[in-house]
Parts: sequence; structure tokens; C-alpha cells
Amino acid sequence: MANIPNDLKYTADHEYLKATDVADVFYVGITDYAQDQLGDIVFVELPKVGATFNAHDTFGTIEAVKAVSELFSPVSGEVVEINSALDGDPSSVNRDPYGAGWMIKMKVTGGTEGLMDAAAYQATIGG
Repeated sequence: MANIPNDLKYTADHEYLKATDVADVFYVGITDYAQDQLGDIVFVELPKVGATFNAHDTFGTIEAVKAVSELFSPVSGEVVEINSALDGDPSSVNRDPYGAGWMIKMKVTGGTEGLMDAAAYQATIGG
């Protein structure tokens, strides 16, 4: 069964939004369910700091042994930091998707409306 923390927000595309200590800045990554479906992750392509995205825009790609998938921005905002540790250890997304496996930090400009809570995401993935 997938790990779905109650304090995060989720998208139907299997990305999450996790609050930081800074107002309107959130960690973005893929869910435990998504990393499990992808399998062993071997590469993550992330945007540059300063890049801006609208909700649902593609912000990068994630490559597993069996597939390459696009990463979708859960919200509108600006990338303020990338997790450069993924360059050397992309498999941390498999081991710790909500911790060491985060991908980008975004300063949200359009709010977080439309994202799911843990119960709604659980229902979406068939839990």
C-alpha cells in the first residue's frame, strides 16, 4: 500500500506539494505510488532556478529502467531551488520520495486550489 502523508497536497498526475518553512514555498516531487509504478529511477531532468510554470505545465522528466515520464507542475509558480543531489543519486526518489527525493521548490503564485488531500488521492489511486 502506498504511503500517502496527510499533510501534503496531491495531483491526479501523482505529484505532491509539501510546505516548507517559508510562506508560499513548497517542495514538489512524485508520490510514493508514482515511484513504485515507475520502478528503479535512473535519471531526473529538472528545470533551472528561476523558471516559471503554470499548473499542469511539464517541468521536467523522470527516467526509470522501463519508462520515461513527464513531470507536471502541481501549481503555478517559480522554481526557487532544485534538488541537485538527484544528479548523483536519482534512486533517492525511490527510497524517500517525500524527503530526500524531492525535486524542486516552488514559490506558488496562483494558490493551491484544485489539489487533493490525502483521502481524495487515496481514492484516486484505488485505495
